Amino acid sequence: MCRNIRPLFNFDPPATEEEVRAAALQFVRKVSGFQKPSAANEAAFARAVDEVSISVTALVNTLETSAPAKNREVEAEKARARAAKRYRAAAA
Repeated sequence: MCRNIRPLFNFDPPATEEEVRAAALQFVRKVSGFQKPSAANEAAFARAVDEVSISVTALVNTLETSAPAKNREVEAEKARARAAKRYRAAAA
């Protein structure tokens, strides 16, 4: 999975529209192979991002869990620690 696509479900506060759109954009970029589409493909690319955003929002809003919501700051700190460990190992 693309490292730039972050889990969006079960967070407090919930994922924002911007976070959903950013994840959708990364997904469409990965699937299409385009970082930025050509003018001929721009409309299809934008439509795909919109449709994926709608689908992700619907999915996240209908999922259920009995687990407590994750704290964004705690999860961000865990991610930073994993990245530091990964990059430290790569530099060695």
